[in-house]
Formats: sequence, structure tokens, C-alpha cells
Amino acid sequence: MELAQQAALVNKIHDTLVTCTGKRLKVKANMGRSRIIECEGVLTQAHPQLFIMEVERKRGRIARQSYQYVDILTGTVELTHIESDEPLFPALVEG
Repeated sequence: MELAQQAALVNKIHDTLVTCTGKRLKVKANMGRSRIIECEGVLTQAHPQLFIMEVERKRGRIARQSYQYVDILTGTVELTHIESDEPLFPALVEG
């Protein structure tokens, strides 16, 4: 994939996430060494290079996690709608 195509995809991911600000999403993140974290949270902010999720932790605590758009592009992070259980970026998940 060319650099221009990658940049266009990152911009598309950013634009999609801006429209999802304030919505609840499922996050599945591959943290390496066979560690996969799955949680639910609210997309609170979408910045030019990264987005921030507030996720629920044990005992009702809220934690902020930030991810880069490139994480979605590479498949390290997957986002799913909670209501429909469909991936937010199905074309990237499939291949």
C-alpha cells in the first residue's frame, strides 16, 4: 500500500471517529506477548494523531486509554459498535 493511500485511510478513520465521539464502543487491543485486552468505553476525544477512550475498570473506576489511528490501520486495535456488534471498520478487519 502506498504512503498516499495509507494517509487517506488514516484521515478516513479520523473522520469516522469524530462522528462517533460520545458513543459507547467495544475495544479489542493486541498488547503483544499474547496479551489481548477487551473492554467497553466511551470515545471521548478524537485528536489529529490519536483518539481517547474512557473505559470502565474494576470497582467502578474509569480509566483513559489513548490509541493511534495507525493502530486501527494495522489491526492492533479493533473497534465494534455495542448495539449491533458490528466492526466500525469492517474492510480493515477483513484484510
